[in-house]
Amino acid sequence: MSNPSDVNKGRRNIVIGTAAVGGAAGVGAAWPFIDSMNPSERAKAAGAPVEADISKLEPGQMMTVEWRGKPVWILRRTPEMLSTLEKDRPQLADPDSKHAEQPPYIKGDARSIKPEYLVVIGICTHLGCSPNAKPEGDPSMGAGWLGGFLCPCHGSRFDLAGRVFANFPAPDNLPIPPYKYVADAKVVIGEDTKGA
Repeated sequence: MSNPSDVNKGRRNIVIGTAAVGGAAGVGAAWPFIDSMNPSERAKAAGAPVEADISKLEPGQMMTVEWRGKPVWILRRTPEMLSTLEKDRPQLADPDSKHAEQPPYIKGDARSIKPEYLVVIGICTHLGCSPNAKPEGDPSMGAGWLGGFLCPCHGSRFDLAGRVFANFPAPDNLPIPPYKYVADAKVVIGEDTKGA
């Protein structure tokens, strides 16, 4: 005849073992459900900061990166391009960007941290179309055009700082996203050190 305490120990071990295996199986079965509550990699990337390498961007060239599903233009302006910003002021709807969507540290005609580089969201503030770059002297823009952007939808015009010209449909200047430089040739869009 077996010792009753040995039988109880055996049953206890079986119960504990079964509970441990059942618990592990329950966690394993629940994990996909729990994990599905976390944002997907695509969702994280949609709002995540984007790093852009601007080391190969020549003066006068522009590149586009995507941030939050929007095109962000990075334009490396020449000294000649920068000189047009003051000349455009009398024709602009908001030359001082008082009503513009931009971080508070973006000031002045250049609307940038480093005057040489414009970082701007390339979406027209009228109906959300994406304007096209139009260089100085483009015959389709008429006499006196110093360079900038033209929205193909309803003809809104923006200068080389993304400021809207007066008497066109767009109500505001092109938005400036929060951004910072992490090196001379690397820009992080969607993140800054000054409050965004």
